[in-house]
Amino acid sequence: MVRLFKHYVPHSFLMLGVVEVVILVSSIYLGASLRFAGEDQPLKAVGPLLPKALIFALVMISVMTAVGLYKSNLREGVAGMLLRIGISILFGLAAMSFVFYLFPSLFLGRGAFGLAFAAALTSIVLTRIIFFKVVNQEAMKRRILVLGTGKRAAALAQQLRRKVDRRGFVIVAYAHVIGEQDAIPPQHIVHLDVPLLEYADQQQVDEIVVAVEDRRKGLPVHQLLDCKMSGIEVVDMLTFFERQGGKIRLDLLHPSWLIYSDGFLSGFFQSYTKRMFDIVASLVLLSVAWPFMIIAAIAIKLESPGSILYRQIRVGQNWRLIQVLKFRSMCSDAEKDGPQWAGKNDSRVTRVGAFIRKARIDELPQLWNVLKGEMSFVGPRPERPMFVEQLSQTIPYYAERHRVKPGITGWAQIRYPYGSTEKDAVEKLQYDLYYVKNYSLFLDLLILFQTAEVILWGRGAR
Repeated sequence: MVRLFKHYVPHSFLMLGVVEVVILVSSIYLGASLRFAGEDQPLKAVGPLLPKALIFALVMISVMTAVGLYKSNLREGVAGMLLRIGISILFGLAAMSFVFYLFPSLFLGRGAFGLAFAAALTSIVLTRIIFFKVVNQEAMKRRILVLGTGKRAAALAQQLRRKVDRRGFVIVAYAHVIGEQDAIPPQHIVHLDVPLLEYADQQQVDEIVVAVEDRRKGLPVHQLLDCKMSGIEVVDMLTFFERQGGKIRLDLLHPSWLIYSDGFLSGFFQSYTKRMFDIVASLVLLSVAWPFMIIAAIAIKLESPGSILYRQIRVGQNWRLIQVLKFRSMCSDAEKDGPQWAGKNDSRVTRVGAFIRKARIDELPQLWNVLKGEMSFVGPRPERPMFVEQLSQTIPYYAERHRVKPGITGWAQIRYPYGSTEKDAVEKLQYDLYYVKNYSLFLDLLILFQTAEVILWGRGAR
C-alpha cells in the first residue's frame, strides 16, 4: 500500500492508474496522427495536443473512478469490469461533449477524436485483462506472516475470507505463540522450531502482522525487533485493518492508539480548503441538479398531502444541534409513534419517496446546510439526538464522529450499506473514524467520485 495524502492506495492500482493516464494521453496523439496521416494539412492545424490530451485523461480517469473501476475489492469478474468500462465510455463521451461545448478550442474533430476514443477503449480493456491476470499471480503478492493463532487471528482470517479481500497479498501461515489456544484450522498453523527471522527469510515474508491475544505473555519482542531491523515490516492488527479495510476496528481499539497515532489534525489551511471545496462542490451540484429538484418537489406535492421539505434536528460538529433539510420521502404522519430508523421496504415511504431515496435526490436540499456552514459536503452522516444519546452509551468512541462537520455523503456511506440497527451503527462508525483520522482533500474527492457509483448501482438506499 502507498499512503497518498494519508489515504491508503494499493501499489498495483496506483500503477494501473498511471498506466491508464499514459494510455489516455497517448490516444489523443495517436488519433490525431492517424486522422491526418498522408494529408497536405499538417497535424499542427488542430492546435497544441497536450492540453487536449490532459483534459481527456482527467475527464476519463474521473469517470472511471466514479463507476468503481479503481476499487480493489470488486467481485464482478471480467464481465463486470467490461460492463463498467462500457458505462464509463458512455459517460466519458457525454462529459467530453460538454467540455467541447464549453471550450470549442479543445475539440480535435470528429474523426480524430473518434479514433482516439477507439484506441483508448481497446488499450484499456487489454491493459485491465493483463493487469488482473498479473496481480493475482502469487509471485506478485506481498507475503504476510500472522503472529498468533487465537481469537484475534481467527477474526483476521474471517475478515479476509474472500479472495478479493486478499488481493495484493497472501498469508503464508499463522505462527503459534506459546500460551495461546488455537482458533485457526491446524493446516494453516506453523509451530516455529527456528528463530522468527530465520523462518521469515525462508518463506520470503515481507510483513508480520501481530495478532497475539495477550502481548504480556509469550510475545517474542526481541525476535520481532530482529525482524524489524532486518527490513521486515511489523504492524499490529489495528493498523493492518486500517490499511487494508479502510476502517478502524472498535474491538481492537484502545485510547493509547488514538493518542499516539498520526491523524486527527485540523489546522487553519485544512479547514479553509475543506470549506472552499464544500462551497464549490455545492454550487456545481446545485447548478446541475436544480431541474431534478423542481421535478421532485412537484411530484411529492402531487402524490401525497403535506410539506415538500422535511426539517429534522440532527447532531452536528461538536454536538451542536442543526436543522437538516430533506425532500419528504415518507407520508406526513410517518413518526406519529415516535422516531425510528427506516427499515427495508418501509411501508411509510411513498412511491415518489422510494425513487428519490434510491437516486439520493432527497438529500439535495442539504446543499443549503452546506452553504450555511452547518454541514460539509463529505463527512459522517448527521444522526438524530435521541439515537446519538443511545448509541453513545452503548458503542465506545461513538461521540468521536462528531469532531468534524457531518456530510451529505461520506466514507461510511460508500463502504457500507444503509444501517438500521446498532450493529450497523458499529460497522459504520469504524469507517467514520477512519475518515476523521485520515481526512484530506484527496479523500473527499475520492468519496465524491465513488458516491456516483453508489447511486448508479443503487446500493444502500432505503
